Amino acid sequence: MIEKTPGELLERRDQLFDISTMVAGKLQLQEVLDRLAEAAVKVTRTTACSIRLLDDDAADLKMRSTYGLSEEYRNKGPVRKDDPVISAAFEGEAVIIDDMRDDDRVKYPEAAAKEGLVSQLTVAMKFRDKPIGVLRLYSPEPARFDEETHAIARIVASQCAVAITNARLYREALEGARMAEQMRLAAEIQRRMIPREAPCCSGLDVAAIYEPCFQIGGDLCDFVQLDEQVVAIAIADVIGKGVPAAMMMSMFRGALRAYSDGGYGRHTMIEIITKLNTMACRECRDGEFITLFLAVIDMREKAITYCNCGHEPGLILRGGDVLELNKGGLVLGIMDDAEYLTETLPLIGGDCLLMYTDGLIDAMNFDNEIWGKDRMLAAATHCLACPADEMIRTILAWRRRHVGLAPQIDDTSIVAVKLDGADDDPDCQCKKNQLLGKL
Repeated sequence: MIEKTPGELLERRDQLFDISTMVAGKLQLQEVLDRLAEAAVKVTRTTACSIRLLDDDAADLKMRSTYGLSEEYRNKGPVRKDDPVISAAFEGEAVIIDDMRDDDRVKYPEAAAKEGLVSQLTVAMKFRDKPIGVLRLYSPEPARFDEETHAIARIVASQCAVAITNARLYREALEGARMAEQMRLAAEIQRRMIPREAPCCSGLDVAAIYEPCFQIGGDLCDFVQLDEQVVAIAIADVIGKGVPAAMMMSMFRGALRAYSDGGYGRHTMIEIITKLNTMACRECRDGEFITLFLAVIDMREKAITYCNCGHEPGLILRGGDVLELNKGGLVLGIMDDAEYLTETLPLIGGDCLLMYTDGLIDAMNFDNEIWGKDRMLAAATHCLACPADEMIRTILAWRRRHVGLAPQIDDTSIVAVKLDGADDDPDCQCKKNQLLGKL
């Protein structure tokens, strides 16, 4: 062992400190690797270094950075994790090859000879006892690596493993932040698609609430004012979650609006549904489809015309009676030649039309007990004399009391339409009940 001068010891200490600073640094992974390869050569007083990282998707180690090696040597060929030197290093051994020219463990002796490399030291880089790669040092001298170099190489490899892991986590954090920003923008775009206020139609009191399960979702509720006394109301559920469902919902909303308000001539409801189904069959992938409940309320005729495409049936609450609106056909996006039916029903003063997605009634508490349709109807009946907005808020408050803090997995949309909606009823108990107060 060669004695070190105080100046050399101080320099080595500073070099090890520089490596340790990379552990906490906010650097890109490749920059960290390149700086580590150079630092490893300088601190061990060797000639060259290579860093290979384990590829979880394959059985080999990818060359990620070198210092003091030619491009030709970098690309000499693959190194597999079942290579005897790599396997021994992953088992915790510091593998020293004194002469690469006549050692059977060397896979590319010709390339090493051409590069002028003779001895080699391989140590594993591990993080929490899990191998992530190997650090290799090279020298043109035979038997160059002694116990001191071996010990320093282990320290360097340990610091390298932490620095590499930190750089990977930093990269993932940046990617996560970018994704979060994209999700925020997507959510903002989707919120702008939800109607900000109900349509103004004589004799109607309309209210709606949309609550996505995540930042963005696949539910849709929309209004199209056809004229001063005719309004189309749609509620739909795109099967799926997140960005794909939101994108499909956006496309579907645009088509629905285009077909519902046809510019030079209005389409019939059957034509609208047929066109929407054709579009859904073209755009939906396997396992994807759209449920839709579309209703047109004509206050001149005091009538509702609707089509239910595999959605939760709309409900007309008339006094103590509940009328389910089931006529329609298949969900959209399954069969291109599917046929659909419509039904027209008379409306009378005091009727309430309730439309919702299955996320409303399928909400569960921590005991996996579904809230259910009966509880929803009980909540709606409780405030039948209230304005539409008060009714849907009461329904959601009752549901919240049932589910508590249990996480939900589906979006919730609800629309209430009341004929001859009156001002707050003095007998309404909704606002007086603290359990059913503000959401």
